[in-house]
Amino acid sequence: MRKIQGTGVSAGVAIGTIHVLESGDGSVERRVVADPAAEVQRFRAARDTAIVELGKLRDKTAAELGEGKAELFDAHRLMLKDPDYVESIEGMITTSSVNAEFAVNGTAEQFAAMFAAMDDSYMQARAADVRDVSKRVIRILGGHDTADQNPDGPHIIAADDLTPSETVQLDRSKVLGFVTAKGSANSHTAILARTMGLPAVIGLGNDFDPEDDGKMAIVDGSAGLVLVDPDQESLKSYQAKKKGYEDHLRLLQELKGKPTQTKEGQTVRLYSNIGRPSDVTSVLANDAEGIGLYRSEFLYLESEDFPTEDAQFEAYKKVVQKMGDRLVIIRTLDIGADKQVGYFNLKHEDNPALGYRAIRICLTQPEIFKVQLRALYRASAYGNIAIMLPMITSVQEVRDAKKIIEEVKAELRDENIPFNADINVGIMVETPASVVMAPELAKEVDFFSIGTNDLTQYTLACDRQNPNLSRFADPHSPAVLRMIKMTVDAAHAAGIWCGICGELGADLSLTETFLEYGLDELSVSPTSVLPLREAIRER
Repeated sequence: MRKIQGTGVSAGVAIGTIHVLESGDGSVERRVVADPAAEVQRFRAARDTAIVELGKLRDKTAAELGEGKAELFDAHRLMLKDPDYVESIEGMITTSSVNAEFAVNGTAEQFAAMFAAMDDSYMQARAADVRDVSKRVIRILGGHDTADQNPDGPHIIAADDLTPSETVQLDRSKVLGFVTAKGSANSHTAILARTMGLPAVIGLGNDFDPEDDGKMAIVDGSAGLVLVDPDQESLKSYQAKKKGYEDHLRLLQELKGKPTQTKEGQTVRLYSNIGRPSDVTSVLANDAEGIGLYRSEFLYLESEDFPTEDAQFEAYKKVVQKMGDRLVIIRTLDIGADKQVGYFNLKHEDNPALGYRAIRICLTQPEIFKVQLRALYRASAYGNIAIMLPMITSVQEVRDAKKIIEEVKAELRDENIPFNADINVGIMVETPASVVMAPELAKEVDFFSIGTNDLTQYTLACDRQNPNLSRFADPHSPAVLRMIKMTVDAAHAAGIWCGICGELGADLSLTETFLEYGLDELSVSPTSVLPLREAIRER
């Protein structure tokens, strides 16, 4: 028996035969072409074919996994139409007289490196997306058809890496789980594995061996462990563990509709974080009590130009209508730092995390801010909305934002457009400055929501994406926890509520601590809602 430790990205246990997916070595030959213009046309034809293929994949995904997951392939098609991506490829072909395959591969690696360097897990996962769509174009340029790699009988898929489109094309009725040598915990493949309810382990590194094809294996997605050629004792133990996990999932479903309340009667509101309107399906399926963080910047990140007021209004309206009476907290534009958008024309900054971003852009360019605020207030007529301002560091910033809000409300009244004038306005607490100023800030707003990811980074002066600092960038640091406690105390002293919308909210090892602090709300990923409710009800 051989034990391989990786990173678990989708919980559960799979027991079955390994099927290794073949993959190339990733190298693309560079060739000099005599007619760059013809090569550009060859690329465009391949790109158009890829867009058609992705449309078919979208329809297949929508039928099998729902519209929410199908939107991934809308994003892939949009990526293939992105002017920067296309111009980079065509520019490389034209200026260097190279073959289209080489230009596509070079651009893919350039864009993937850019995404991977961003300080946001969602954007880092886009590195896999750009490689995925580029790999598709390269395959089409080479005249290759998609290989059918689905064997007969149930099996565990093993691969060096697995793209989202490859995942979707697998026969779900036969796949028991996934293991990969590479990968990201926030990749779409990991998300799809969790959606499918399949155990998955990534990051096996050099321990991944293609020669394991056909061997029996156990995948423990919770522990991030893979056992190849397990002995009888391990096999028997994991068969029992598998049954126990499946029984536990059934019990979690029984928590739907039950209050998130401790045995002593302490109640916590349990909300979810989302990025798109389609995510509401998962929010409701997991019985979240509201949405604690709607990342509105994805309307900007996935658009080729500034999204119009009407486009934003329709997106917000769609979410609040689906959520009914449940609260939807929408964070205003949080562009800048790691979330760069070309049409904003933001200048290069040596330290963008401390630069021109979020509320600083909104207050400096109120014309952008007003478009979003008008859309938000218009949507407030259709559901239960609250507005949350990011990266606040001073009382004056809040007052300046509220002044613009009042201007927008006055405009809507003059235009006889219906809206709720009394929706709550809160702030994200994600800097030491906002913690220190929390007693004064609490007098200006209706609620606090602590962004623990940035709060950890700024409190400890550690770049969370720098692997050399992993031992120092500890979100469990007493300094970070003390910051959280100070914020909660300041909120309660002023009579407002305080929650957490960062990843730390789902950390079950801190649930008891957060209850002791008196946090009023925790906003987590939809799939973390029921396990967290269980943990709170057991206290």
